[in-house]
Amino acid sequence: MARVLLLTNTHGASAEVLPALALLQHQVRILPAEASVLVDVPQMDVLFIDARRELPAVKNLTRLLTTTGVGSPVIAITTDGGLSAMSADWGVDDVILDTAGPAEVDARIRIAIGKYMAIRSAADPTSGEIRTGDVVIDESTYTAKIKGRSLDLTFKEFELLKYLAQHPGRVFTRAQLLQEIWGYDYFGGTRTVDVHIRRLRAKLGAEFESIIGTVRNVGYRFTLPQGHKESLISDRVQ
Repeated sequence: MARVLLLTNTHGASAEVLPALALLQHQVRILPAEASVLVDVPQMDVLFIDARRELPAVKNLTRLLTTTGVGSPVIAITTDGGLSAMSADWGVDDVILDTAGPAEVDARIRIAIGKYMAIRSAADPTSGEIRTGDVVIDESTYTAKIKGRSLDLTFKEFELLKYLAQHPGRVFTRAQLLQEIWGYDYFGGTRTVDVHIRRLRAKLGAEFESIIGTVRNVGYRFTLPQGHKESLISDRVQ
């Protein structure tokens, strides 16, 4: 049973947006299709967004959600006529018709979660390595390489890179990073995070410094390398 978040501006139950979803045993939470959901994103395994109408506004929201990182795959719900407006630049992981049956909806949820977790895991538990795109982090030796080039990192820089790479696409505030990397008993300010991010980017070099992205007024995230976030939509829209 998956935790499903449905973003829609349609009043009423999920049965009005994706009827088959209401027939399944997943835990469904409904919130307005607004950017304000980014302020306090609830725990979820998959996010559905109602794209049956007001397509320009919904497209802007999906791009914002996938850019800032919501920590789960995003599936757009649309009509048969709305398929023609869907394209890869929406940034969603999949698209499904509002008339889809329960078996298809359930399969899409399982496949989307499976693909997303495969990307996030990118780690071989037997080797202690984290692989995300061109970045390879070896926890056992406290070393990191990018495109085969060893990075000369301090302990905190290594921990910061490792933590962000373990959660690609997810946005962390400076306070969250300070707590996770430096611990509760650290008395320094959040500027410490900015300093370490700046040093880390310098060591990544001009070609790769952008993998540590800044989300204005929020914090930082590890950007999924282009081509590693698969989009199922490409098979549907030509």
